[in-house]
Amino acid sequence: MGRRDRIAEPWGRRTPYGRGASWPVRVDAALEDGIRGEDVERWVPSASILHSNGDALDIAVAGGRIVGVRGRRDDRVNHGRIDPKDLFAWRANASPDRLRAPLVRREGRLVETDWDTAMDEIVRTSRQVLDRHGPGGMGFYTSGQLFLEEYYTQAVIGRGAIGTNHVDGNTRLCTATAAQALKESFGSDGQPGSYGDIDHADVIALYGHNMAETQTVLWSRILDRLAGPEPPRILCVDPRRTPVSEAATVHLAPLPGTNLALMNGILHELITRDLVDRDYVDAHTVGFAELADRVRDYPPEEAGRISGVDPGDIRAAAQLVASADRLLSTVLEGFYQSNQATAAAVQVNNVHLVLGMLGRPGAGVLQMNGQPTAQNTRECGANGDLPGFRNWSNEAHVAELAELWNVDVMHIPHYAPPTHAMQMIRYAEQGSLRFLWVTATNPAVSLPELRRIRSVLGDDRLFLVVQDLFRTETAELADVVLPAATWGEKTGTFTNSDRTVHLSAKAVDPPGAARSDLDIFLDYARRMDFRDADGNPLPNWHDPESAFEAWKRCSAGRPCDYTGITYERLRTEGGIQWPCTSDSPEGTERLYTEGGFWAAPDVCEDYGKDLLTGAPLEPTEYRTMNPSGKAVLKAAGYVPPHESATAELPFVLITGRTLYQFHTRTKTGRAAQLNDAAPEVWAELSRGDAERLGAAEGDLLELANPRGRLRARLRITGIRDGTVFLPFHYGYWDQDADEGRAANELTVTDWDPASKQPIFKTAAVAVRRVVAGEGTPAPAPTTTASAPVTGGVPPTRGGPAAEVDESPDPVEGAGHHRGNRA
Repeated sequence: MGRRDRIAEPWGRRTPYGRGASWPVRVDAALEDGIRGEDVERWVPSASILHSNGDALDIAVAGGRIVGVRGRRDDRVNHGRIDPKDLFAWRANASPDRLRAPLVRREGRLVETDWDTAMDEIVRTSRQVLDRHGPGGMGFYTSGQLFLEEYYTQAVIGRGAIGTNHVDGNTRLCTATAAQALKESFGSDGQPGSYGDIDHADVIALYGHNMAETQTVLWSRILDRLAGPEPPRILCVDPRRTPVSEAATVHLAPLPGTNLALMNGILHELITRDLVDRDYVDAHTVGFAELADRVRDYPPEEAGRISGVDPGDIRAAAQLVASADRLLSTVLEGFYQSNQATAAAVQVNNVHLVLGMLGRPGAGVLQMNGQPTAQNTRECGANGDLPGFRNWSNEAHVAELAELWNVDVMHIPHYAPPTHAMQMIRYAEQGSLRFLWVTATNPAVSLPELRRIRSVLGDDRLFLVVQDLFRTETAELADVVLPAATWGEKTGTFTNSDRTVHLSAKAVDPPGAARSDLDIFLDYARRMDFRDADGNPLPNWHDPESAFEAWKRCSAGRPCDYTGITYERLRTEGGIQWPCTSDSPEGTERLYTEGGFWAAPDVCEDYGKDLLTGAPLEPTEYRTMNPSGKAVLKAAGYVPPHESATAELPFVLITGRTLYQFHTRTKTGRAAQLNDAAPEVWAELSRGDAERLGAAEGDLLELANPRGRLRARLRITGIRDGTVFLPFHYGYWDQDADEGRAANELTVTDWDPASKQPIFKTAAVAVRRVVAGEGTPAPAPTTTASAPVTGGVPPTRGGPAAEVDESPDPVEGAGHHRGNRA
């Protein structure tokens, strides 16, 4: 009850509960100073925008402004709780440096202009590129933070109207491996499990997933289970000491880049010790013999030699998951952004398949997302997929889209896989991609090897459009910058990591001349005069709800079927999980409950790939391997990363997140509570490595390799020896000093062969001490994985400005409606 400093205590107070019980309600609320509950004029429904958890919340409006937020008590996802980023970052909406008018480049400078001038320039250049270079000269790079309706509109424009294959999202950087791993094992994207599985699981395994920082509300749910009767046992796989590892029964800290070898070691134990559910395997899977043969080469001693993990700990991990009555596993960037990403993530699926741990309460897999609408990017075809989880190499699937859009089937590119983001950058570098429209993302900070990225995006041959809220590092390189509305300023739907769909309604007007992304895309389509085969406008919708209804038609009959969901239901009922159809009108909590998968050759989203080379399987190969559409137990052998530590570059660099910041800080860096908690980049080393460098807490370090260098203050943590960690959120590059503070100055241009996800966790770097800290600690939080192992560091506190109400219902008023509960 009462108020609590949610910077100092990110997960809030405990509300313990036991296995099989309902998670108790705890409503979090944060209002602007001087605003009380009775001052709020309207509560407008929405959900979280700064992580993938999908926490339902209501936006407080007074005097035409957003003045706070409150968790929605009856929603199935969060039961009233809100993450610290969402509690404070709404203040960035009113930041004085918001973009309020379009910008165009004139004589090397960006200057303000009107919408007609900006759009005329975009349209004129689009037509020139199409005339000279064809559809292949056009590219679109979007986000994981727009709404479903906006992604689908962009996909129809890119793939159906223009006919380009170059459409991808920054979800390529965070969850492309999640999607590919699900396709490889189950035939289609779509999370098998549910957040409600936390309530029932007796073992929870987190693979490369520091949930305590990436999904704090979900971690609160686990903490409440741990504080209650019959607590679950935890397996943590992470090279850092994190809040998750502190709660773990078994903690494995592998050398970065060796996850596949470690997973093969666990599977070796399960199979050789006959801990397999053979009835389930025989009835519902193919590929067991090949998997068993492959992992035979990885006994714990060999897996331990490769990964640097004690063989006894590998055996303990295998025994832990095998002993589960209900096993829940989650996976995130520690696997997705590392060497052999898809192969390692697939082995997590394999653990569940060989144990028969799918489709029951507490038994499931969540190949997690990192962004609030990453799932929508993938569903809608705004990334390297076709809309509705359709298979680009299945002619019947492409024909379905052509009929939906009323365009010639040959106009929809399907001669090759959709182009992934890293390949688009390469095409721009080579000069074949001449037009790139970047929406709600900041690749000049988030992509690897930033010296190269700056050079490509700033090339005069490339016409760069940036659509965003602020003048980001990427916007500074653009030819045209379009001011966009954001969360709270527009209406749309978005879907979280366990397939829960929420409606986010417009609460206030955007600043100045800013427009919603949907309005901008539709304006572009009208100015380009895109038409379908009958001469009707393409796309043929005009607002969010008509776009949603068009999407429902596209999703019909596919795994992500939305046909039973309406705006009205979302307004009155809260979050609903897809598929939601006439057969499952309340939504579907878990997939594959009867051992049936979207894996039959005629319906699957993907025929699969060679996990080592990325070569796609031919349809005939897949039909021969899996004619009945069972789950696939796919095996792979370990190969070392392309770049490893050397005598000259002795440390392996891993990048990642911190709880108080999101992506490149365009919003969280403008909220004082969040910025003050983690204001600058830092570097983490183990105590032993720091001593070998002669470095102490707060000393200034230089990290360097042939791609670049940066300086950051040292935090000594529980990270494994030989590894250095940098948070990736911090941009800025000093041209004169030829150094920056972005972790991606140092990361390598390399990607997983199957998912095409960039590899951010195996770069080799040299580290040296530059300047003594003189008692000043690193600017890293003490509440998270960056907690110091040395004394003398003041604890992270937010003070009165970070105090939040936590109670059964702290701010009475409208907006709390009954929702379906997990």
